[in-house]
Amino acid sequence: MRRKIAAGNWKMNKTLEEGKALTSEVMNMIEDEIRDDVKIVLCPPFIHLTTLQGLLKGKNQISLGAQNCSEHASGAYTGEISAPMLQSIGVEYVILGHSERREYYGESNELLAKKLNIALENNLTPIFCCGEPLQIREKDMQTEYVRKQIQASLFHLSQNDVARIVIAYEPIWAIGTGKTATTDQAQEMHATIRKQITEKYGQETANNISILYGGSVKPDNAKELFACMDVDGGLIGGASLKSRDFVDIAKSF
Repeated sequence: MRRKIAAGNWKMNKTLEEGKALTSEVMNMIEDEIRDDVKIVLCPPFIHLTTLQGLLKGKNQISLGAQNCSEHASGAYTGEISAPMLQSIGVEYVILGHSERREYYGESNELLAKKLNIALENNLTPIFCCGEPLQIREKDMQTEYVRKQIQASLFHLSQNDVARIVIAYEPIWAIGTGKTATTDQAQEMHATIRKQITEKYGQETANNISILYGGSVKPDNAKELFACMDVDGGLIGGASLKSRDFVDIAKSF
């Protein structure tokens, strides 16, 4: 069975004290409200990770994730954080290729292939993001666009390594634009991604990879989205900053 995942991407939000408070609220709610087979992943800014790791000690249902990592293990790369550093403090997941990293910082498919390599070498579970912008969707070229992202960044990996990855599909045109992807559109792209993995690595591998939806998941649309056959959870942005909203989304499976 594929793992059900609710991953909260805090982006560049919350001071350390605010992050501690939010984490404590989520922890307390989850104990009473979330089924045991749902994995919760919190992805705060880097400065929170060590402190939150202490708060979450012994809470196996909740894992910590980073929002990015360098393609280098160490060296003269001012401002960067390496995968070995994340692994050394008990981080389990790392978001790679988020649409904001691609758009604002020019991260290419080739660069992300390197980041995937070093994350896996350091026993981190990558949450690999892919998805099309509005102009691609309007031309009905989204399938070709996303397939290229996956092929360029993932297909050099072995079957065993691909099986360790979580994929997040982000319809960029539906994030903060007022436009909304339908459940049919979400399911269609998730099924397309799983088919592409099947073509390269086989049905068993594809069936076991969790594919998350990252297009403005909210408490009022999560249940319908998560009911789709190939949608295994969400990479949640704004709603993850409110404990009640985030936990309500995690309850939607």
